[in-house]
Amino acid sequence: MVLEGLASSLKDTLRKIVNAPHIDAALIKEVVKEIQRALLLADINAALALRLTKEIERRALTEKPPAGMSSRDHVVRIVYEELVRILGETREISLKKHVIMMVGLYGQGKTTTAGKLALYFKKRGLRVGLVAGDVHRPAAYDQLTQLGARIGVPVHGEPGETRAPKMVREGMEKFDGYDIIIIDTSGRHSLEDDLVEEMKRIANVAQPDEKFLVIDAVMGQTAGPQARAFHEAITLTGVIITKMDGTAKAGGALSAVQATKAPVVFIGTGEHIDELEKFNPPGFISRLLGMGDIKALMEQAQGVVDEASAEETARKIMSGRFTLKDMYEQMRMVSDMGPLGKLMSYLPGVGGKMSKEQMEAAQARIKQFKVIMNSMTKEEMENPRIIKAARIRRIARGAGVEAGDVRALLKQYDNSRRMVKNITSDRKQRRALMKMLGEQGME
Repeated sequence: MVLEGLASSLKDTLRKIVNAPHIDAALIKEVVKEIQRALLLADINAALALRLTKEIERRALTEKPPAGMSSRDHVVRIVYEELVRILGETREISLKKHVIMMVGLYGQGKTTTAGKLALYFKKRGLRVGLVAGDVHRPAAYDQLTQLGARIGVPVHGEPGETRAPKMVREGMEKFDGYDIIIIDTSGRHSLEDDLVEEMKRIANVAQPDEKFLVIDAVMGQTAGPQARAFHEAITLTGVIITKMDGTAKAGGALSAVQATKAPVVFIGTGEHIDELEKFNPPGFISRLLGMGDIKALMEQAQGVVDEASAEETARKIMSGRFTLKDMYEQMRMVSDMGPLGKLMSYLPGVGGKMSKEQMEAAQARIKQFKVIMNSMTKEEMENPRIIKAARIRRIARGAGVEAGDVRALLKQYDNSRRMVKNITSDRKQRRALMKMLGEQGME
């Protein structure tokens, strides 16, 4: 999971709040210190972490809970709101016809991200074309062509051509009539004058609607000055941070870029071509806190499952109802959406509960589990508690597996069901968190 260490620390802190017999000043100060420590370990700027935690402490000690909300829920909500505040607002991306220009330094993952972005739009039913505007790196055209072939998106380029504006002009003409045109451009080792001049000439030819800077999360807090420099040079409309899943400095990169007022629009969450997601601060923080991100789940499910079905499943989970039918639907989606761990992070109370090894083992058994569930009756799928020894033997025979495999599935189901029910300790807390997530479109 993205920022796994920070997520684990924050969830432990929130559990301390939820399980406390009462909320007092001593607990607030202890919680604030733990949050501050977690933010610093995630490479978030010390001054920002201090300012954030001071504000959490001030609000928690002085604000009264709204009517109908417990003091525990109120403190959790304050933590949520202040963490969202440092990441800025969601930058919506048009799904209508427009041109996107990708910029960045060498080694930041720009060309790969251009391919990921092309797939993102293609999955949403848009006609996409890629333009190989990086004419200085010999392998850039080949890399983009290979990516285009993998995702079924055409690429315009010409090996040996050194005039980037000419290449871009030809690409614009070739893809005239397409919904989305994504232009890959050359990088440098630093923001040199010739890079700036070339970017400006390409922008003059393409007249892009979006200018996205691609930055590797490993840069940490130094991503901020780089984003600011590009922003001053060509006026960025957004930033894409890559490799958010693989570095302890991701928190530093994320918060530093937001401070430049060049909004983060997408984050790369893995090496696979489909591991790019729209950045939504409320959902991102909700996931870090173990509350899930139903909106992101809907995004990932687009093109895999119809929206009505996904929303119904999400509402049932949020209300605490979770059957084998719901679990089966999740397994069906995860086959197309990516690793089980990624899907679980979207579900309230589930993300972070399973280790990486457990995730991999569960992923390997998804196909077997689906076969087992296909051998169950409708009644068993909707009410797994009736599945006892005799039924287990019958299901195992029908699925061609051992009885132990059926028990493993039931154990996995029981773990998932308990995690969902443990979102909060009582009905009032669950309603409060559902209301909080309702701001993301659930209510």
